[in-house]
Amino acid sequence: MVSPARRRACVEHVVRELGVSERQACKVLGQHRSTQRKAPRGADNEARLTADIVELAKRYGRYGYRRITALLRGAGWLVNRKRVERIWRGEGLKVPQRQLKRGRLWLADGSCIRLRPERPNHVWAYDFVEDRTREGRKFRMLCVVDEFTREALAIRVARKLSSSDVIDLLADLFLRHGTPAHIRSDQGPEFIAEAVKAWIVGVGAKTAYIEKASPWENGYVESFNGKLRDELLNGEVFNTLREAQVLIEEWRQHYNRVRPHSSLGYRPPAPETVPVARSQISSGAGAAAVVH
Repeated sequence: MVSPARRRACVEHVVRELGVSERQACKVLGQHRSTQRKAPRGADNEARLTADIVELAKRYGRYGYRRITALLRGAGWLVNRKRVERIWRGEGLKVPQRQLKRGRLWLADGSCIRLRPERPNHVWAYDFVEDRTREGRKFRMLCVVDEFTREALAIRVARKLSSSDVIDLLADLFLRHGTPAHIRSDQGPEFIAEAVKAWIVGVGAKTAYIEKASPWENGYVESFNGKLRDELLNGEVFNTLREAQVLIEEWRQHYNRVRPHSSLGYRPPAPETVPVARSQISSGAGAAAVVH
């Protein structure tokens, strides 16, 4: 019994069940009498804040209270993390499990082999993700991420994606964002194709291939792929390929402009200039909340 409210309830129980005086019960249980007699007062906006927290938890079922706190602040709430955590736990909302940290990869001579991003457009990373539509047909997603800003530059969705599709997507992105210094990927056939390597070198970039069967060397895009699957793919049934393209692009826009990123101080990679209004929190239906 560490909180005054729990000790207050315990004192009332002892007085009621054992018939002892309030003074004696407070003395035995370590509760100050002024604390026992003072009625607790909740904040005037507690109910509205709780409703907004529950609504955000419904909409973003895989977000924890820290990320929900950032969304509330973006919507205009002046609230700290501890207050949100108290309401979060009081409502029985479940915090998603935290991913275990992995150690760095080192060579035998002690040198770290990971190319670290130092500025925007320094290192891009790309990889494929697969899923299926309702009838069981497979489709692929080519995800491109700027490792420094964490921005999801593109997610191309199609039934099949070849090396020519890789070049086509990179060409669009180079025109829009400029040419990066390095492009990191695994050694999949679409990425190591001679046409792709020659085209990348021809435009002034460099390839950075990871070792085979070592996805942790491409950690930024692998982390992004995990969030894409956890927050969207695992909870959506796509009836058609077109529906998948629309919903995945909407999620990418949300990921870049609204979703708080812990590695960026709970700010989105490319935030919109106009913050989300507090009244917008309660509008729209979302996924079911994860509760005990």
